[in-house]
Amino acid sequence: MNPLVRIPLLLAIGLALAGCATLQPDAGLSGVQRETDARLLTSEQQALPKQGEDVSTVLAELLKKQPLSADDAVRIALLNNPALRMVLSDVGIADAERVQAGRLRNPGFSYSRTEQGAEIEIERRFVFGIFDLLTMPARMEIAEDQLEAVRLRTSQMVMGIALETRKAWVDALAAEESLRYWRKVNEAAKASAELAKRMSAAGNWGVREQAREQAFYADATARLALAQGHVGETRERLIRQLGLWGTQTAFTLPERLPDLPTEARTQSDVEQQALRERLDVQQARQQAVALSKTMDLSKVTRFGNVLDVAALNTSYNENLPTKRGYEIEIVLPIFDLGEARIARNEAVYMQAVESLRGTAIKARSEAREAYLRYRTAFDLARHYRQEIVPLRQRIAEENVLRYNGMLIGVFELLADARVQIQAVIGAIDAQRNFWQAEADLRMALSVGSPQSSRMMLAAPTAAEEAAGGH
Repeated sequence: MNPLVRIPLLLAIGLALAGCATLQPDAGLSGVQRETDARLLTSEQQALPKQGEDVSTVLAELLKKQPLSADDAVRIALLNNPALRMVLSDVGIADAERVQAGRLRNPGFSYSRTEQGAEIEIERRFVFGIFDLLTMPARMEIAEDQLEAVRLRTSQMVMGIALETRKAWVDALAAEESLRYWRKVNEAAKASAELAKRMSAAGNWGVREQAREQAFYADATARLALAQGHVGETRERLIRQLGLWGTQTAFTLPERLPDLPTEARTQSDVEQQALRERLDVQQARQQAVALSKTMDLSKVTRFGNVLDVAALNTSYNENLPTKRGYEIEIVLPIFDLGEARIARNEAVYMQAVESLRGTAIKARSEAREAYLRYRTAFDLARHYRQEIVPLRQRIAEENVLRYNGMLIGVFELLADARVQIQAVIGAIDAQRNFWQAEADLRMALSVGSPQSSRMMLAAPTAAEEAAGGH
């Protein structure tokens, strides 16, 4: 085949391959959606916002539902959390890099006109990079792997936001429930302190007994102030997680924490489940695969773009035939043999391998630790619910009967009431700790700790690798 015919044919093939890579940021987002839907509870599944999408209408509808449930809080966070919306843009960036990897360098065209006396020579030169075309499939495969790594990292962020929102909701609700109880305690302590004052004035109580009730009232007042401050802190933490401001923050929460599940989860090999499902493990594995391919490509392209082909067309002003031909330009590897770039990529790849190993070890350990905390929290919360609180309630009822029968005095009745206060507060804390541990267990089995983006930044893109850094 005539070389001048081959060049347009290669160009046509290159254009066809490049045309296969088109920007599809929404397709990348749908991949994130699939990853998170498989891990979130069905009631939590929520379409993620597209870049620049206005979510104010949907947000207003969700905020109309009062009190704000945990599922609605998660939906709001997935739509409106500023950090999450920022990370979702990474999918568009990675998709653009994928498309760039499927693009050829723009061909060059040069035109020259020379004169020598009456003779005029015009040369036209069309240059096309053959090496770009040969390495395009490898570059596109690497870019796809890097896009998948970004999808996994973004999915990890989505899951992290969802679970942290649920934990913030539990914290805020438990704080409000404790505050309501401490208000009742403070009112009762105030009444008992007033009663002690009157009984002391009547000579029925001594100074020590009166001081004890006054001290209890002072302590209850201090604890009420601390509970009020804790409510403000936990609520603001939830507001930040939801990305709300202004009048949007005037939402209400339910009066009680959700009931405990009937049975706790069983420990069915949580280590293997973590290795199989955790997004940080999948991301580290995907990153190692992408860097391995990048390292292989860097060895092939160690000399940069070593082959360019040009079509030549020279014509004259006289009745001379037009000259046609081609030119091949080969870069001579004299000064830069590419060994530094290869060594760098090999070192980055080994970093990724060690990162994968460390992530797997960490995943197994965190899964075991999270399940231990979950099981302990469940057993303790159930113990408070089934044993401690009912027993304290029964004792309080019996003491009231004994007080009415004048078998015990006010002092004994009030002393037992203080013990009951501790049991109720302990039960609220135990129930809160269980729901926190439940969210942590889900985090340990499906998300893991956020992976550092250092590896992604250290590895060159497929387009940069094919260009040889030039």
